[in-house]
Amino acid sequence: MLVGHGTRDPEGTAEFFQLASVLARRMVPVPVEGCLLEFQHPTIPEAWQTLVRRGAKRICVAPLLLFAAGHARSDIPDAVAACAAETPGVMSVQSGPLSRAPTIVELLACRIQEATPQADDSVGLLMVGRGSYDPCAKADMRVLGEIVARRCGIGQHAVGFYAMAEPKVPETLDELAARPGIQTVIVQPHLLFQGRLYDAIGTQVREASQRHPDVRFVVGDYLGPTPEVAEALMRRIGQATW
Repeated sequence: MLVGHGTRDPEGTAEFFQLASVLARRMVPVPVEGCLLEFQHPTIPEAWQTLVRRGAKRICVAPLLLFAAGHARSDIPDAVAACAAETPGVMSVQSGPLSRAPTIVELLACRIQEATPQADDSVGLLMVGRGSYDPCAKADMRVLGEIVARRCGIGQHAVGFYAMAEPKVPETLDELAARPGIQTVIVQPHLLFQGRLYDAIGTQVREASQRHPDVRFVVGDYLGPTPEVAEALMRRIGQATW
């Protein structure tokens, strides 16, 4: 059972179900059902019942989350426990977040290279996380930023957050743009799909370009419903079930 956060953005919702289809093709003959924690259907109980009707006796709950925080530690397990209480004999296990899965690191590196093929000392990288009050999630994002920067050979780099954590994106953009020798700043949002957050980060980058007209700002693409994300999910599912 692939569990997404949910978004009010129709394109982001469509991309989630595209990813569920990519995962389902890779998991044959294991049935896969996609569901959403908030905003849309199918819900977790609806997907659970669908799998039970298909004969499932053991369900792997795979949260489509970049890092472990409140949704992974309480919201999803609570919803699954309520489902399990209504279907005696059906067991469940929950896989871990995507975190620093190898294919996620490689996909981020590809997105950055697509934005600026050649990186040198004049290029800075800002990895942008959604942000969380959870200290472990914040630390994981910072470690990921360091790994991706090293993978891309970019020495001038930083991590910023859109909300709920410091430093925020605008101040980090200003700090990077002000570093000596920086001519280009690549902004890589660490997001799964299209949505309001991706658009909002783009707005903040455009505002920064007005404050720093001598610096070129480039926004990388989000992860998307790609084989690399599906492979990272399968890695986590395997770790939870085998």
